[in-house]
Amino acid sequence: MFHKEGYKILGIAITICVIINILSYTFITTEWVNQLILAATIIMFLLVLQFFRNPKRQTLVSDHNIVAPVDGKVVVIEEVFEKEYFKEKRLQVSVFMSPVNVHVTRHPINGKVVFSKYHPGKFLVAWHPKSSEENERTTVVVKNNTVEVLYRQIAGALAKRIVNYAKEGQEVIQGSDSGFIKFGSRVDLYLPLNTPIDVKLNQKVKGGLTVIAKV
Repeated sequence: MFHKEGYKILGIAITICVIINILSYTFITTEWVNQLILAATIIMFLLVLQFFRNPKRQTLVSDHNIVAPVDGKVVVIEEVFEKEYFKEKRLQVSVFMSPVNVHVTRHPINGKVVFSKYHPGKFLVAWHPKSSEENERTTVVVKNNTVEVLYRQIAGALAKRIVNYAKEGQEVIQGSDSGFIKFGSRVDLYLPLNTPIDVKLNQKVKGGLTVIAKV
């Protein structure tokens, strides 16, 4: 299954691959060169194809679990001052996505979207300390009767487009699609202080499946 954000790019990619091979077989008479070009374009298309995969996830929905919003590796677990929405100290958990990870962003909890904002910005590498404040990003806050969670999609050096589906006032289901980040980035979660964390630094997590914390 592939994400809808990839349909246009996949169409362009396959068109380019077909044109390259038509030109190759039209103007190049050396068979092994044609075969090499064919192999290269197939590999290129498969790389683009895998980037937009969207595997179905059966999230165990619970108001007491906060699940990973994306696939990737936990790179930050620390107490920080969140100054955009909460304007107080929060526990930050950050997940870094490489280009080979699934790049679908999922809602970490059930609830109502009470805040959703896009910020234009720079394209520093996603692990840069300033990326969460200076890079292109979106901030979304979901609230239910148990907890209020902020999560921030952050563009990286290669990510040139962030897609955010969350709209203020919308009721969302834990594990459902919240957005998509193209070509490598990270997502920060901001949780209440003293929230019991169920993951460790450098642990690999799966969006909609791995429990980040319990409340």
